[in-house]
Amino acid sequence: MHIRSTSLEAIAPVISRLAFALSATWFLGHAAIAQQPAPAASVRSAGHSYSAFQVKVEGQGRTIIMIPGLASSGATWDATIAHLSDRYQCIQLTLAGFAGAPPIDTPLLTSAREQIAQYIRDNDLDQPVIMGHSLGGSIALDLAAHYPKLVGPVIIVDSLPFMAGAWFRADSLAAARPTIEKMQAGMQGMTHEQWEGMTRSGASTNGMATSEQDQKTLISWGLASDQKTVTNAMIELVSEDLRPELGRIETPVLVIGTWVGLKDYGVTEDSATQLFQQQYAGVPHLQFVMAKQARHFVMWDDPAWFNTQVDGFLATNTQPASASK
Repeated sequence: MHIRSTSLEAIAPVISRLAFALSATWFLGHAAIAQQPAPAASVRSAGHSYSAFQVKVEGQGRTIIMIPGLASSGATWDATIAHLSDRYQCIQLTLAGFAGAPPIDTPLLTSAREQIAQYIRDNDLDQPVIMGHSLGGSIALDLAAHYPKLVGPVIIVDSLPFMAGAWFRADSLAAARPTIEKMQAGMQGMTHEQWEGMTRSGASTNGMATSEQDQKTLISWGLASDQKTVTNAMIELVSEDLRPELGRIETPVLVIGTWVGLKDYGVTEDSATQLFQQQYAGVPHLQFVMAKQARHFVMWDDPAWFNTQVDGFLATNTQPASASK
């Protein structure tokens, strides 16, 4: 799919400059506004070990698996879970190496995709809803494309299937590769002191949430994340182009976008909307909504609106669970 367009021309220079200036930490804001969980051993179920994530389960009913973004804790979803847990069983993941969770050596996004699929099988979950924020949204899309019969409806919160397309004005991964390699070299060349100083400054995360307290939480979670894991996950993320796989997704998909956080850089609601619609054009059963006021952490900046979108989508696209546990 060719995505060079007016909307991409408007947004890509902004994202590209930010990506280079801030190296890896553009997505360190994919943390949550809640208490950081204590590190725990990898989850084990039905003889399988899930080293790619930690699990916390709340509520009962149809299952929703919730995947946070880069440098995030599963507590990203605490407020959302408080809203849903009287009707849904909410399985809250924290990915390895993020927000104090122990890191792993294998590629994180791929490992998480495969282990989530295995977790669904092992626990006999009946086509659970998959909800992902940012990097977690990429994992959710990849999971739904690889295992279309295994998952139920998908909710994507402010994520794109081809991040490099928006960041680097790239029409393909081949075109983006030289820029990705430069980014990787720059990130891997950072000392821990440089990394920590940049994270502590909040320069890359303060624009992702509105309140000062939320911004402080993003910084603290970034500092608790493993530098190598964040670096490798960032490169893995921008090295993906999931657009050719989107047609394999059989279930309904709700995409929730935001734009306000980039308004000061010339991004408009129309240009952002066009970019989302272009990148998600291959999804057979797509519902797209754009937040009017919220920044990247839309579930915190405008929880009432966010919950309304989620409730409406779930009411239309889910049935009572027959096998969720």
